Amino acid sequence: MGAKSSLEQSGLRPRKKWGQNFLTDRRILTSIADAADVNARDTVLEIGPGLGHLTRVLATRAAHVVAVEVDADLADRLQNQFLGELNIIIYHGDILQREPAEWIWAGNIPAPRFKVVANLPYYITSAILRHLLEADRKPSVVVVMVQRQVAQRMMAKPPDMNLLAVSVQFYARVRLVRTIAPGAFYPKPKVESAVVRLDVYDTPPLHVADPSDFFELVRAGFGERRKQLRNALARGLDLEPQQAANLLARAQIDATRRAETLSLDEWGVLYRAWVGNPIAARREQV
Repeated sequence: MGAKSSLEQSGLRPRKKWGQNFLTDRRILTSIADAADVNARDTVLEIGPGLGHLTRVLATRAAHVVAVEVDADLADRLQNQFLGELNIIIYHGDILQREPAEWIWAGNIPAPRFKVVANLPYYITSAILRHLLEADRKPSVVVVMVQRQVAQRMMAKPPDMNLLAVSVQFYARVRLVRTIAPGAFYPKPKVESAVVRLDVYDTPPLHVADPSDFFELVRAGFGERRKQLRNALARGLDLEPQQAANLLARAQIDATRRAETLSLDEWGVLYRAWVGNPIAARREQV
């Protein structure tokens, strides 16, 4: 049954406030499960199961599927749809309200490692990715369907880096799995979508003492769009322009460069120059 027919049969309709676009193409659903390498040993946390088409595919392969749906009507529909399915648990809730692993533990599933599969609307993509990647107990693999433009931002390299790219690439290796045309969805979105796989590092390759400090520095760098790093860091870190210039000099980074030109490794060098100098203590004196 198509997405439109399924919704009409249940007296439901897509809700714009949650960016709902439903995918029912079996071949694409299968390719998403393939991208996550879902097997009989896996526990999968699915975010935004919608009409449950992908949930069904995942459940035929995984040991457990824990699906979290923010839409109460859809969650009720899913709970009825999968009633009696022993390896599927449906929760109504906001994925951001609990640590990712807590949704799994709530179902008494002892999963030391788990995978995430998600269809993420644009407006909340960054927040959910941060929630997953910054968690104390991280997933081993994340496969997400996002707008193609967002996927391109996640995979960006210098000179086109951005805050999302640094945030994701700090924690995971990113690769594009496939693109999806608007016609594969109901309702049809205005843009193409893409499936992206993140292989989460056990230990980030960029060694920093405190990730929150590291991202404070990165946010400062990207905080003044298209400004030279010297000026962006001065404003974002509450430094005098000359202090920011000195910081960049210690990291051997040209003060006139812009944040989008720095590689992840260069952000690491800049971070070590920052925390290894008394300038960093200014943050604690405010």
